[in-house]
Parts: sequence; C-alpha cells; structure tokens
Amino acid sequence: MTVTNESTAEGLLIYQQIFQITVFEGGISKASFAMLMSLFFIYLNGIMIFTLWSKPIFKDTPRYVLFNHMLINDSVQLLVTSLLYILGLAYLRVVMYACAFLVFVSSTTFNNAPLNLALMSLERYVAISFPLRHAEIATQRRIYIAIGIIWFMGLMQFTSDLLYVVVTDPKFLTSQIFCTRERIFIRQWQLNAFQGFNIFYFVSVSVIMLFTYVRILITTRSISSKKDSASKAHRTIGLHLIQLGLCLISFFFSLIDRAAAMTGSSSLYVDLRYLNYVFLVVLPRCLSPLIYGLRDEALRPLFMFYFCCATGKCKYSVSAH
Repeated sequence: MTVTNESTAEGLLIYQQIFQITVFEGGISKASFAMLMSLFFIYLNGIMIFTLWSKPIFKDTPRYVLFNHMLINDSVQLLVTSLLYILGLAYLRVVMYACAFLVFVSSTTFNNAPLNLALMSLERYVAISFPLRHAEIATQRRIYIAIGIIWFMGLMQFTSDLLYVVVTDPKFLTSQIFCTRERIFIRQWQLNAFQGFNIFYFVSVSVIMLFTYVRILITTRSISSKKDSASKAHRTIGLHLIQLGLCLISFFFSLIDRAAAMTGSSSLYVDLRYLNYVFLVVLPRCLSPLIYGLRDEALRPLFMFYFCCATGKCKYSVSAH
C-alpha cells in the first residue's frame, strides 16, 4: 500500500520497529513479570466482579454498577493489551482485520476508563451534594444509558479511522501487518485529529473531575452531618484523579516514544516501551479494585471471603443480608 504523506510513512516505519527485539539478558524475565502482573490483577478483578454479582444490592446500586463496569472494562483492556504486547514482543505479523479487532477493543476500553472515572465522580458528587435527590437523579436506567454513551464515545474515533482506511484501500484489510494502533493511520491529518481529540477528551474529563473534587471538598467543610461519607468520597475522587493522571501521561507518552525511536537507540526504546506498558497501561488498571473495592466496607468482607476460599483458606464469615 502506498502512503503519500512522508511523515506518516516515517511514523509507520518507526512503529513497525517497536518490538523488533532481540532477546537480551533480563528481557524474558521483564516480559514475564509484566504478563504475570496483568494476569494476577485480571484474576483479582474476576473475583471482585463475581462478588458484585453475588448480592442483589450490588447489582441494583448505581455506584456498584459503575464500579462493576470499570472492572470489566479494565479486565478486557489488560487482556487485549497483554495479547498485543506478546504479539509485538514476538514480532509477529497478523492479518489486518484481526489486528483491527484487537486494536478496536484495546483503544475503546482505554478511552472508556477516564469517562467511567468521571461518571463515578459525578455520581459521588450528586450523592453528597444532593442526598435527597440522589435516588431520583442517579437511577439504574440512567446509569446504563450513561454507560452506553461512554462506549459510543470510546469507539467513535477508532471507527472513523478504520472506515476511512477501508474506503481508501479495501485490500488493506487482507494485508499482513505489524499490529499497532498507529498502523491504522495512513494520512497525517488522522494523526493530528487523533492527538487533538485526546487533548480535548482529557481536558474535558479533567474539568469534570476537578469540579466534583472541589465541590465535595467544599461540602466536606461546610456540612456537619455525614462528614465521614463526604470525606471518603473526597478521598476516592482524589485517587481517581491520580488514575486519570496516569492515563493522561500514557496518551502523551507516544510523543516520547517517537523521539526515542528517532535516536536509533534500540535499548532505550525497548526500556521506554516496557516502562510505558507496566506503569502507564497495567498499573492504572490494577488500582481499580484497591481504590474502590477494598476500601468499601460493604464489599471488602465479601471479597475477602471469596478470595480466601479460592486459595483454600476461608477465614471470613459473610452475613446473609
């Protein structure tokens, strides 16, 4: 396939060489650590999801519905990203339509995460600032509609890029390529639109979360009743902001990626990609059960019960209610 834009072609060449790695000392152990870390937290998320489905109250309460969605989204993200990482590490080429599906899932779930954090922050803001109207505003039906909107917004940009590629060159779907998100870009304007969308996307989400953070902080200081609940919500949104910050860094990490690739230092490039994968892709998804699940007084005992039973060491009793 001929790419007319020289800068885009240069970018594609760089990304085709991302994981063209010769096995070096410690490389296998580092990759194994990253894979085991992802699989372990997928396992923890699976237990947490099972816990949320074990009681009707968890399936009907809006904040638990959002938390369940976040866990499912993060687990799918970890699984697909791990698969892409393995394909890249082995430098395997795949058929474009298979690559498009994997990148579609990875890109969509990655975009969903900040939106879900913003929605969870808004739900906590409503619960603290408008406690009498919370049940009226945050209904189960509205939560599911909001989740649907999240998925629509998450898949919108990648879908438009893929449709443009298909219309421009239908044979591209049957070609074998090195599978990366950037390989979908065949024109410079696509890359510019992608970067512009990311900036707008994260600025909007950051404004929402900062607004809820400040409003809950004000509420915490002004009301005398339910201060513990407001303070806990305030801390939770603060931790969500840390997650958002990690996601934001990972979006802009691609610029560092390309600069490192331009230097021609393969060891520097491989190390940066590894740090990006572990700390900016895997770690934010691993924080979800710790930030929201294990800090929840209603959810923690039940989760520990199922987790200990899974390891054969049941030490927790769970009430029937």
